[in-house]
Amino acid sequence: MEKYITDPRTGWKYELVGDYYLPVSTRFETADPDAPEDHERANTPTAVSPEMSQIVPSSPTDNLSNQTPDRPAIGRFGRAHGEYLKRTQRHVYSQLVSEGKLGTYLAQIDEQANAMLDLLIRQMAEREGVTEQFKADNQMAWVRRMSSIHNRAREIVNYDLIYN
Repeated sequence: MEKYITDPRTGWKYELVGDYYLPVSTRFETADPDAPEDHERANTPTAVSPEMSQIVPSSPTDNLSNQTPDRPAIGRFGRAHGEYLKRTQRHVYSQLVSEGKLGTYLAQIDEQANAMLDLLIRQMAEREGVTEQFKADNQMAWVRRMSSIHNRAREIVNYDLIYN
């Protein structure tokens, strides 16, 4: 049996692994004619040439958490709000995507939500008497109360900023 075969209909290359042929890559031309064959340079089942990786469009929400000057960091609140917009307010989501402002908008929402969460936790802990002295006296009770405060504060943030 041959080590590599190519499907003439799709252009997919397959490598013989044991008794089965597994996909190695698709047929894409590379700029360098001296470049090795796809199966020689690919360590993953679906290697794509560098030219093709620039052509293939990515989803607007792909890798939004990778911080670059063009793409600010987005945390859990920003991602949750983005999913909420995509599910329930498609017109707003589409407008932000088409204007190229989705990442910036979600980063701002995430920043506001985290600031609100920190402020609520501090205020609720102070109001309920959960202090460092309480932590030193009874650690398990402090953990329970802080966990409860954190969960309540997160619910408030979710209601006020994320899902509204």
